[in-house]
Amino acid sequence: MKLTFTSFDIRATVSELKKSIVGLRVNQIYDVDHKTYLIKLHKPDHKAVLLIESASRLHTTVYEWPKNPAPSGFSMKLRKHLRNKRLEKIEQLGADRVVQLTFGSGPAEHHLIIELYDRGNITLTDANYTILIILRPRKDGEDTRFAAHEVYPINNIRTVREPPSVEQISEALEKAKPSLNIKKVLNPLLDCGGGVLEHELTEVGVTGATVRAVRGCADTLQLLCGAAAKAQQHMLSPLQPQGFIVQRSEHRRAGVDDDASETVLIYEEFLPMLYAQHTEKPHLAYESFNRAVDEFFQQVESQKLQSRAVQQEKEALKKLENVRSDHTSRVHALQQLQDLDTQRGQLIELNRELVDAAISQMRAALAHQLDWREIEELLQEAQEREEPVALAIKSLSLATNTITMMLSDPYDKDEDDAFLDSDEEREEGQESSKLRPTSIEIDLDLSAYANATKYYASRRRAGTKVQKTMAASAAALKSATRKTKQTLKEVRTTTSINKVRKVHWFEKFLWFISSENYLVLAGHDQQQNEVLVKRHLKSKDVYVHADLHGAASVIIKNSSTGPVPPSTLHQAGIMALCYSRAWAEKVVTSAWWVWGDQVSKSAPTGEYLTTGSFMVRGKKNFLPPSHLVYGFGFLFRLEESSIARHSGERSVKLLEEAEQQLQEMSVEDHGQEDEQLLHDSDQEEEEETKSDNLIKGGGDRSEDNHQQEQQYPDTVVQLTHVHGDTFAMSTAESVPSSGPGGGGADKGDTQQRRKQKSGKSKTNAVGQQTLKAEEESRSNAQRSQDVDDAESLDSKDGGKGPLKRGQKSRMKKMKTKYKDQDEEERQLMMELLKSDGPKKEPKRQKGKKSKKVAVPIVKNNNVKNAAMSAAHGRASAPVDAGQLKTEPGEGEAQVNDSETPEVKGDAVDEAIEAEDDIEDGDGDQVSDDLAILHALTGLPVPEDELLYCVPMCAPYNALSNYKYKVKLTPGPGKKGKACKAAVALFLSLKPQVLREADLIRAVRDSDLAKNVPGKVKVSAPNFSKVKK
Repeated sequence: MKLTFTSFDIRATVSELKKSIVGLRVNQIYDVDHKTYLIKLHKPDHKAVLLIESASRLHTTVYEWPKNPAPSGFSMKLRKHLRNKRLEKIEQLGADRVVQLTFGSGPAEHHLIIELYDRGNITLTDANYTILIILRPRKDGEDTRFAAHEVYPINNIRTVREPPSVEQISEALEKAKPSLNIKKVLNPLLDCGGGVLEHELTEVGVTGATVRAVRGCADTLQLLCGAAAKAQQHMLSPLQPQGFIVQRSEHRRAGVDDDASETVLIYEEFLPMLYAQHTEKPHLAYESFNRAVDEFFQQVESQKLQSRAVQQEKEALKKLENVRSDHTSRVHALQQLQDLDTQRGQLIELNRELVDAAISQMRAALAHQLDWREIEELLQEAQEREEPVALAIKSLSLATNTITMMLSDPYDKDEDDAFLDSDEEREEGQESSKLRPTSIEIDLDLSAYANATKYYASRRRAGTKVQKTMAASAAALKSATRKTKQTLKEVRTTTSINKVRKVHWFEKFLWFISSENYLVLAGHDQQQNEVLVKRHLKSKDVYVHADLHGAASVIIKNSSTGPVPPSTLHQAGIMALCYSRAWAEKVVTSAWWVWGDQVSKSAPTGEYLTTGSFMVRGKKNFLPPSHLVYGFGFLFRLEESSIARHSGERSVKLLEEAEQQLQEMSVEDHGQEDEQLLHDSDQEEEEETKSDNLIKGGGDRSEDNHQQEQQYPDTVVQLTHVHGDTFAMSTAESVPSSGPGGGGADKGDTQQRRKQKSGKSKTNAVGQQTLKAEEESRSNAQRSQDVDDAESLDSKDGGKGPLKRGQKSRMKKMKTKYKDQDEEERQLMMELLKSDGPKKEPKRQKGKKSKKVAVPIVKNNNVKNAAMSAAHGRASAPVDAGQLKTEPGEGEAQVNDSETPEVKGDAVDEAIEAEDDIEDGDGDQVSDDLAILHALTGLPVPEDELLYCVPMCAPYNALSNYKYKVKLTPGPGKKGKACKAAVALFLSLKPQVLREADLIRAVRDSDLAKNVPGKVKVSAPNFSKVKK
């Protein structure tokens, strides 16, 4: 596949660029990678983008190429000198593969010199060709240096040569090897390249000729001279280039056992004119050479993938063919050995007397203790006398006590028939049935019959070995066929998936999709944090951070008009903690969130913000402390027809649904994870049975139900302004009457208060949602629930209420778990969860309708106290959304989430320039990619049509309903090994859907672990069995 420009290609593209981009001004410069750059040019009625790849290509492009989030230093230098300047001239320097672009005029003139040969280079010089910046500094010999502040050797450019003469061609032919192709001999004499030369040689009919064929032929020499002159003339005459892409046909087998094949067209090379040698090949025509090159390189990755797939299929089929041929050769060799042993045994039996005579003579010689050399001399003398026994003996191996005899069928008088069948005839199955003369090794310790019996036994062993070999080879062949089919299937699946697979813009960041279908993003480093906040953080989005070194800047993309649900806030807080030092040090702490319009890059007067640092103004809203529990799973891209089947899969859940889901997750985690728990099983059950038998009286079912109703009273929270920054918070609770007939009145009051509560929730949405976020913290909710259950059990009088089976054991565990928790801490936890959580009132307050508690709200400028309270597990009281905004200058806090040393100077400028890199239409692209969240599901069903799958790392509670998920906690395991083990677990699940397994296998290893927080421990049901 052609991937670089020739001199003729450069001439063609330069001639087109002169007409299309000369006169345009530089608008912006981007870098795609370390050697590929985009120059955006424009004038009032025309826009163009020039793509430059060092050592490879130069052309305009109409496609959208991925850009680096922050421009490199080389891009910044180009922007500094070339921005807003006019492209005055573009030219090819001589016959070299070097292009010069001239920007500006007079003293402000600059030259951009692009080298498209060898390793390539891009050099920016001033009007005097003094190098300002160079992409790849190097030395050319001892005297020439390509580095900053040196003068570019513009005069060393090679000019276009004259066409070679007949004498030059003849001299080159004389020096060349006779077997060398004439194209390789003529190419060094020309500047046009091998493609143009082969085109002219094809026109005159001497293509493919060797030096031996044309040497000494005057007519052919004249033809070569004319063809060389025409080829060189292409570098001198005016051009009217067109664009062509030549393709090659590859045949792919439809299957292992199927002889049918399909034809695949793969791009081979791009041309400015259709050469004569390619006229018979399939090709595509374009209106310009630049358009053809742009299309070629846009599709080159998919074409490489297609070519790689064809090569992998060929290798798989070749391995299968090798197994088959090896199987055939082994069986054939054993069958030949079997036939040979049969023939030897038959010949010994037919020549029994001759063989016995030879054995007896050799035994007699050895019995007389003759020297072995004397025996050989006696044998030669007997052969000279033409004795039959001596003539039959061909050699002696007295060291092994054997001799070699040449035996033939004594009853076959026609000696010539034994040599009539040749090797070719025997291979074709036309071998003669007569016994051929054969050299046979005779054991002197055995008689003739005993030697024949030995060969027959060898034949039987060979026959048994043939059967075993055929059985083993058949199994090996079957296994190889199965593996080949699997390989072909995987290659085709991977090829089709990678064609469809689209890398979304958010995948370059740390990301996950919350359980309510909100996109949550974080940066890998300082630069990405800078770009993320400046480019993607909007006023209605939420910014989440933690006061820990290295904590990531997390933003929640709020595509709805309402506030962000509390569960999503909690999950974003877990993400901020897990990608900080808390993961490595296993620290449980709190994160906080603010609105997007509270975060800015403007520092106070006299201060300076480094890259990745931001200023937060206003109140911080602290989240409950979170455990470091992350997860790894897979999202599947649905085809459009399958999206409706998963509508509402990640919708905002009501509080009751969320609690039920958390309880189910808790049961599943405790019931299925491979973690050993200690139980006092038998003794505990016996003690519980005895205690159940001893407890008598009271505690009937109705009394339990009545107590359960009192356990969760309705609560209304009201905030009233007292003075200054102090507010009073009042809570009203519904307490059912204990007297008879009081239920109806309490029920009515409860309904009325619920209506008031629902009305207030509309005006106080942020406060209520934050309370729900705190309730959905599983650790705190479970902890408070267990404490209250324990106290409710303790408060029963003398065993009047019957203990259910297992309650005593549960109460014992809860007392052990919360033995260090005092009453103040328990009440604090209940304050955080009192909107729906269990509240146990003292008896003296029972029946009171409400109580007022003065709760001082954290002052706007007291961020330090808020952080200290969060460190002790205290979350700030939720307030109305309007109270989150403060006047400028109040409550300012600097956020620095960098884990690396500060980067000053150019780094900040680069981050500021990155904001200008947003092109027109980026907003639409982001909106489209946010809309694709509905097409991603973690719970596929067999009826779905799946396109590809995407690995995702997220808080474990965001993966609650995913089909493929594992739990990640801080541990000693490496990221890559852990992800591979998780994939092995997913592929071992039963029943297995083949399409889902194929999509998971197609994910590259490099994409699996790139978002894992650090060293991890993997937990999942049946995970230990997979590891074994």
